[in-house]
Amino acid sequence: MYVCGLRISEAVSLRPQQVDAQRGVIRIIGKGNKERLIPLPPALLTAMRRAWKTHGNRQWVFAARPRGSHTSPRSVRGAFDEACARENVPGLTPHNLRHGFATRLLEHGVELRVVQILLGHASIRSTEIYTHLTEPIRQQLRAKLDALADGLA
Repeated sequence: MYVCGLRISEAVSLRPQQVDAQRGVIRIIGKGNKERLIPLPPALLTAMRRAWKTHGNRQWVFAARPRGSHTSPRSVRGAFDEACARENVPGLTPHNLRHGFATRLLEHGVELRVVQILLGHASIRSTEIYTHLTEPIRQQLRAKLDALADGLA
């Protein structure tokens, strides 16, 4: 969810045919049946293949073994909550992973419009919430302002 900025529903319902290993992308059908292509890092592809092989269900990348359906959002939330409790990190939800994805992209100079496309937001205003000043962005801004101010004194 973090590496691709997926919603929990998109992650749990991922089907093998949505994963294009040749092109290195995942085809996501998001809200409103809108399709988007998300870059798929090789390390994530390897981890997904490993997970898929553990359950042997050809229909889902993340299958629930007993029922043959996909893993439920509730199961993912439960595992996430347990991990947060174990690491003493309260107050997070799986959706925070999506927020982290968007924030890191912006910190690394990815244009807001590209982040909008990757997240599947219909409106740029939905994506603008990620433009808050994080510390790396503050440092980049300070360096640019300092460069602009050089020679003024």
